[in-house]
Amino acid sequence: MSVPCVAVERERGEAVRARLADADLLDGDHEIAVDDGTIYVPVTDPAAVPADLADRIVERDAAERDRPRTPAELLGYEPSLERLGDIVILDEDDDGRAREIADAVMASDLPCATVLNRASPIEGELRVREWDVLAGDGTETVHREYGHEFALDVAAVYFSPRLATERHRVIEQVDPDERVVDMFAGVGPYAIPAAARGAEVVACDLNETAIAYLRENAERNGVNDRVTAVAGDVRETTDAYAGSADRLVMNLPHSADAFLETAVALAGDDCVVHYYDIQHEDDPFGPGERAIRAAAGDAYDVAVETERVVRSYAPHEYNVCLDVRLTRA
Repeated sequence: MSVPCVAVERERGEAVRARLADADLLDGDHEIAVDDGTIYVPVTDPAAVPADLADRIVERDAAERDRPRTPAELLGYEPSLERLGDIVILDEDDDGRAREIADAVMASDLPCATVLNRASPIEGELRVREWDVLAGDGTETVHREYGHEFALDVAAVYFSPRLATERHRVIEQVDPDERVVDMFAGVGPYAIPAAARGAEVVACDLNETAIAYLRENAERNGVNDRVTAVAGDVRETTDAYAGSADRLVMNLPHSADAFLETAVALAGDDCVVHYYDIQHEDDPFGPGERAIRAAAGDAYDVAVETERVVRSYAPHEYNVCLDVRLTRA
């Protein structure tokens, strides 16, 4: 099939392809071809090609690109899916529909080893849930996020891929040589990237399985020399680190306020606290700020640097984060 292409010397091909991609002009339905030192890049709208490339437009037969089959193409509708490593996660109440989607996922070209359906809400102090295994075998995977790898078992630990952007936002603030305490560390999605930026990290969690994975992940990502993993209740296991933290991560919505006394004890002279909360939309940040100020008392000056809605949690409720600086008075 004859399609419009931008024809340039092969050595310029990648630079031109990138420019056309940035302008949203690449024709993804047809293959880029190379012939006798010239690269031919199919475009969707030749009239919109930058002026300095306009004289490079030619008509040329181009092979159609093989596109992967998606679950939606097989089902005839767009299912709600969540990816975690090589696991696809569903949240379907109808078992028949869930199994129909699982069959389509496995028959598609979507890279996937296992399809799971949520079988219970998050429960207990370890924040885990039950799962129905609809296809494949097992609940263990390796999740990749912003250049780091995290081995985990979704049936034994808490992990939400939906918080990747929020985690990255926090990690971008970490400076080399900081002392970071992650009070509810899980398998390390805050702790390991923080260590990769050069911080010394103490990572605590009540879930011993999560701590085992955290240690594995620290080694997997080459930061085990900068991560100290501590199993147990952070209120009972961190006396040795009192007054040392430059940064505290408190990602335990619903109950982080019960740990603020420990957070203040861990804080150094100048410490940023990332405090996660779930509150009603009428006052999403006020309860957290008031709780932090009460815990800090006269020992610290409290400055709220960021108030951020992370995501909608339930009708009229938000998962929020307050970035708060504690400065010893």
